[in-house]
Amino acid sequence: MTFQGTIHPAAIVDPGARIGDDVRIGPYCMVGPDVELADGVELVSHVVLSGHTSIGARTRIYPFASIGHAPQDLRYKGEPTTLSIGSDCIIREGVTMNPGTPNGTGSTTVGNGCFFLAHSHVAHDCRVGNNVILTNNVMLAGHCKIGDYAIIGGGAGIHQFVRIGPHAFVGGLSGVENDVIPYGMVLGNRAYLAGLNIVGLRRRGFSREQIHDLRRAYRLLFADEGTLAERVDDVAEEFSLHPTVHEILDFIRGGGDRALCTPREAVPVRP
Repeated sequence: MTFQGTIHPAAIVDPGARIGDDVRIGPYCMVGPDVELADGVELVSHVVLSGHTSIGARTRIYPFASIGHAPQDLRYKGEPTTLSIGSDCIIREGVTMNPGTPNGTGSTTVGNGCFFLAHSHVAHDCRVGNNVILTNNVMLAGHCKIGDYAIIGGGAGIHQFVRIGPHAFVGGLSGVENDVIPYGMVLGNRAYLAGLNIVGLRRRGFSREQIHDLRRAYRLLFADEGTLAERVDDVAEEFSLHPTVHEILDFIRGGGDRALCTPREAVPVRP
């Protein structure tokens, strides 16, 4: 099969790399032997791809991004771990992404349609969902799990093993050391739960009824009466036919290595 694409003469592409059709590789890019580029990928210039890394179709990567180099973990000894990035992503200048480690899952994965603004970082063993936005200088530590449509504001730091639920919003410069519920909004250092991501819900077409139910459930979940487990059971019974509410409940029940972000006047709790 004849290669259909363009590789600038100033680029260095290892013969072992697997390159799809309509791929454009700009000047001064470096592509390692275990890298796979799907159809329509564009490396604008000065992009370095290393390790066992796969890039999905039509993803565009801007200058000085460093993708797939060894994880920043002192226990890593060169094992063949992986990094997988989905289709239709935009990866801006200076972004860094690392593969997994044998002490974690062995892989770092990024979904489709994500947008990584300049100098954001995805560490080893992270799981990033679809349509996630990391704005400038966001730092994901190792083993984080970021749900679909989550938005993380500029300069925010996410502690290792933290889970951020789908449709959540993290304010700029927040230091997030605990889990963020789906649809939640957290602010500050250390970050506290400041309500629901109402603006994001409206932008994504959630109905007034859905938003109203989520607000009622939120108030009940973080009320002062009873334990969190008791409140979860009460909300599950009252909203038995509301899938968006149960997404929050399933997240809380699923637990994790970190406590939950709670409203400022409350103490962070473990599910």
